[in-house]
Amino acid sequence: MEVILRQAVEKLGHTGDVVSVSNGYGRNYLLPRGVAYLATEGNKRKIEQERQRLESAEEARRGSARELAEKLEQVSLTFSARVGEEGKLFGSVTSSDIAAQLAAQGLHVEKRQIELHEPIKALGVYRVPVRLHADVHPEIKVWVIKQ
Repeated sequence: MEVILRQAVEKLGHTGDVVSVSNGYGRNYLLPRGVAYLATEGNKRKIEQERQRLESAEEARRGSARELAEKLEQVSLTFSARVGEEGKLFGSVTSSDIAAQLAAQGLHVEKRQIELHEPIKALGVYRVPVRLHADVHPEIKVWVIKQ
């Protein structure tokens, strides 16, 4: 099945690309979510007009993500937590905790954008990646210290 992408899809293509995907992926994921059109002749003409509008909007989103990324690269968050023997935390530091501290500093990032695969459960310094845009992935330095 050939589809025309309306927005960038990681590992598939960018806005306006005509790509070939399996029937199930196109029919069950891309088309219902409005991420792609079927690649008919009428839609190919229509997407050329929409491509220019989408490219300018995408560039604006990428620019704002880069501005936020520059601010996030300079942020260092410190969490103080109670620890037991061997430096293990009572509890953990989660992406929600990181998002809350960023919001307190005036940087609004959703917790689902923070790519913390599992909660932090030990003392130390961690580099936590944040996915702001498909092309923009800054890292935040997170310090977990003894209370």
